[in-house]
Amino acid sequence: MACAPLLLEQFIYKKRNFAYAFVRHRLFVLCKQSLIRVQSAEGIKRIEISPKSNLKHLYDSVQNALKVDGFGLFKERNFLTELPASGSQLVGASLKHGDMVYLKQMAGTSSRRTSTTVLENQLFKSSSSSNSNPSSARPSINVVEDDVDQALSKADGTIKRERDSKLCHHNANGRCVHCSALEPYDESYLKEQNIKHLSFHSYIRKQTSGMDQGKYFVFDDINCRIKPGCREHPPWPKGICSKCQPSAITLNRQTYRHVDNVMFENTKIVERFLNYWRTTGHQRMGYLYGTYEQHTDVPLGIRAKVAAIYEPPQESTRDSINIQPDEGADEVDAVASALGLKKIGWIFTDLITEDASVGTVKQIRGIESHFITAQECITAGELQNRHPNPCKYASNGVFGSKFVTICVTGDKTKQVHMEGYAVSAQCMALVRDNCLIPTKDAPELGYVRESTDKQYVPDVFYKEKDQYGNEVQRLARPLPVEYLLVDVPASTPLQPIYTFTEYDKRQQFPIENRYIDGHLQDFNALSCYLSAWGDEEFLEAISDFHLLVYLYKMDMLPLRQHMGPLLEAVRTKNPNQAAQFKVEDVWKLLESLIQASSGGSGGTTSYPSGGASASAGASGSEAMDLDANTWTCNHCTFINRGELTSCEICSLPR
Repeated sequence: MACAPLLLEQFIYKKRNFAYAFVRHRLFVLCKQSLIRVQSAEGIKRIEISPKSNLKHLYDSVQNALKVDGFGLFKERNFLTELPASGSQLVGASLKHGDMVYLKQMAGTSSRRTSTTVLENQLFKSSSSSNSNPSSARPSINVVEDDVDQALSKADGTIKRERDSKLCHHNANGRCVHCSALEPYDESYLKEQNIKHLSFHSYIRKQTSGMDQGKYFVFDDINCRIKPGCREHPPWPKGICSKCQPSAITLNRQTYRHVDNVMFENTKIVERFLNYWRTTGHQRMGYLYGTYEQHTDVPLGIRAKVAAIYEPPQESTRDSINIQPDEGADEVDAVASALGLKKIGWIFTDLITEDASVGTVKQIRGIESHFITAQECITAGELQNRHPNPCKYASNGVFGSKFVTICVTGDKTKQVHMEGYAVSAQCMALVRDNCLIPTKDAPELGYVRESTDKQYVPDVFYKEKDQYGNEVQRLARPLPVEYLLVDVPASTPLQPIYTFTEYDKRQQFPIENRYIDGHLQDFNALSCYLSAWGDEEFLEAISDFHLLVYLYKMDMLPLRQHMGPLLEAVRTKNPNQAAQFKVEDVWKLLESLIQASSGGSGGTTSYPSGGASASAGASGSEAMDLDANTWTCNHCTFINRGELTSCEICSLPR
């Protein structure tokens, strides 16, 4: 019985401790604070934080408490599920009171290090509508997407399978695991069909599958610039904080692509483009005009169908292409839009003849050298930024791009072939924010700029395997551009398609901006081209993209205001509508000028000034200058030498 007081005292002591712990727990609940345990190499640290705080605040609290920089927080001891340093995801949604998180030292910049779980190729957020800002986080429901995107978003998208006679033991109307439809992102099916990348709509289906009702997701573009307007410190370079500092970026290979195939309607489109290189030996660049359509070979896939190639003003050599400003770019787009086309990509050559007698070319690109140079990668990123993809799931209404890159070069067999690419969303962001530049000596390597007094550049990393097979993270100075590329197959159909005229032995209308003999676009070329066609072949003759652009841009005749019905006739292939345009006064005037210019040799005419000007609607006295040795053109006002019978500038008859 002597032990009774001691036992009673221990009981009272334990009860008092239990009551103290209970009161402390109730205080945490009443104060709406959660206790999060953080385990690191230094031991366990307790962090008190409100469940309504965001995970970014948790990262800041851990950084201040443990005095560490460049780390990640994980839910599991084996570092599988990383907590993103998100400003929109709440602590209470991911962690409970008393939970343990595990700290791992990683390359990056403090709590603003971008989570490799969240940032695959863009910032992908999934959050509840009750704790997000509707004006900035909700999808852009008012965005007008491309027709092909609207059709695919409504499509079922599942992969149908037939009943297996050996494995299926049910009736014809039944379904089992061996014959039920597969999701468009099924990994085993894609691997079996040798499909390397998910289509963009399959990627969206994969992200939204199993999502609870009342939740949504948005695509946020990557930001590589300091957030402006921060009042907590002087502007860069005098100050920066975690609120305005852009996140570090870990590059990953993009698992999806916006376009799954590029199809040229026929081989003659590329052949006409290559004629410039065959004639001069200089490289050439052009813009692809066409449409987007569904690609049935890939689940929920998109195919870019090329109908024409427009060649902008450029200066090229055997080794380089310098693209010049194009004052008529808007007019080309206007003609293409009236024809139901749009600019969908660009194409360039990188060809060097090896043996002209057998038609072989050198293999310049390949796995041992490079597939695309850093400069070409940056150019592709710039062009994709100019042609963004409308997307209703993006916070700003656009995400990524369907703009494709085609390189015409030599393959292993030393034959000319095409390779298609697109750059990732990460590359587009780096190019847009002027963070990526090419290297001088290695075409396959890019280089991420270093921060200067004028520009802050976030840390950019990529992962690769070392000589021991371990995955290591490296700073992107320099950067192999293969981490920024997505392959896009390019091909032509077995059965050719012709949106425009099918040329056989007919004379072709010259392509624009080719300043070499026999390739000039002028009135003589127009006269010779149209004179080779009969009246019943008017629609076929006029169905040439380069000819329509030339007519639309003509200054000497007011065709632009009257070409609407003609472009509609070409788009719909309506011969009756084309015949109606042919009898219009404006076309009759052009025909009279062509008839007059074809009367003499070499595309000139020896009509007297009165007759020629009568067909042009002007008097001979107005065409002649006061000096008998010169005469002034009625159309372009150029003063020509007296012995000429047609204008040196516009080639119209005297």
